[in-house]
Amino acid sequence: MKSMRYFLAVLIIATLVAGAFSVHTARAASLIEITNFGNNPSNLRMYVYIPSKLAVKPAILVGVHWCHGDGTAFYSGTQFASLADQYGFIVIYPSVTQASDGCFDVASSASLTHNGGSDSLGIVSMVTYVEQHYNGDPNRVYATGVSSGAMMTNVLLGAYPDVFKAGAAFAGVPFGCFAVNPDSLRWSSACATGTVTRTAQQWGDTVRAAYPGYTGARPRMQLWHGTADTTLSYHNFGEEIKQWTNVLGVSQTATTTDFPASGQTRTRYNSGNTVMVEAISMQGVTHSIPVDAASAIHFFGLDSSATATPVRTATTGPTATRTKTPTPGSGPTATAVRTATPGNIGSTCSPVSATITAPFTKDGAGTFCWQSSNLGAYINSWNTTSVTLNGVNVTNLYMAAGSYPAKIGGFWYVGYTSGVAWGHFEAK
Repeated sequence: MKSMRYFLAVLIIATLVAGAFSVHTARAASLIEITNFGNNPSNLRMYVYIPSKLAVKPAILVGVHWCHGDGTAFYSGTQFASLADQYGFIVIYPSVTQASDGCFDVASSASLTHNGGSDSLGIVSMVTYVEQHYNGDPNRVYATGVSSGAMMTNVLLGAYPDVFKAGAAFAGVPFGCFAVNPDSLRWSSACATGTVTRTAQQWGDTVRAAYPGYTGARPRMQLWHGTADTTLSYHNFGEEIKQWTNVLGVSQTATTTDFPASGQTRTRYNSGNTVMVEAISMQGVTHSIPVDAASAIHFFGLDSSATATPVRTATTGPTATRTKTPTPGSGPTATAVRTATPGNIGSTCSPVSATITAPFTKDGAGTFCWQSSNLGAYINSWNTTSVTLNGVNVTNLYMAAGSYPAKIGGFWYVGYTSGVAWGHFEAK
């Protein structure tokens, strides 16, 4: 009997230890593809990024790609996944499959209507799947996107105000601006070139008509646009402001105006102390707009440490599949493991492409290795696949001079890789 009690005690202790290990051992964060996620009228693909340290009830962010892009390119080309690592939220990356131009449907009556169908309904199905399978918080669902993705952000917030709490649109157009008849026409030259002008009331009514009878809260909106955008005219920026201030019931006169960065003018439209619409105009910026993911996350309120408590290990659902590492922009594939560790500290890139000195700026796609004895007061990058400084991973991060690693033979070596035209590195 004594030996039996001893055996049971050992068994119980072993079980408890094993259970504790399973709770606290985090797997590598990864991008996975989810299939059979629900109603999907336009056959979108769904990719989801689950950070290794996930909040108990994580917020959900939908990151929507640009035309000729895909979900994996948006994952690789923006900082949202690394911010998810830090704050414990989940990112969904929808991917177009049917449109020859890779653009989202922001024009048809189906996509512009609550529960009407097409791309917007498929994306909402993805949100529902994450809520059900990853304990996602339905009260903290957000959307962001670039170009076509920014247009879809407007569509999602307009047609599904019961799902989304806020959005951040980088170089988009107002909800309904691309609406064309017949539905088979997906592009509106009039809207793109900035010849569509409506009153704030008319724009607001367009949104309200998407979900007749809805009386609940409406999502807040953050808007970004470059003054030199010739793909989706800067005129649309003002029309978006008119639309969302009307929808949210705030004055078109800005509550505050400031200048958060060089060339940026930010206007805020408040209801009491709450910023309902935030609009950032970027002087001289074209349609290749930099995506300030950190500012979008801050607008959503996802950068609070309270949202990132690493209290459980994420697990994948039964229909998740892992696929190969993507080349940004190459098509709908997914990366199996996101590397979260820095490179080999003290190593250099090679061969050296050029010698640079601050102030220095690089915009565009490609792979380069630069040597420099003067990188100025700071370095910064965005929309890149990889940036290293003497082997230290500084991808899409700001680093002040005081944090630079030691020079190697009198030089710093900067490795730069971006798969998109709006990749950016600066040393100033």
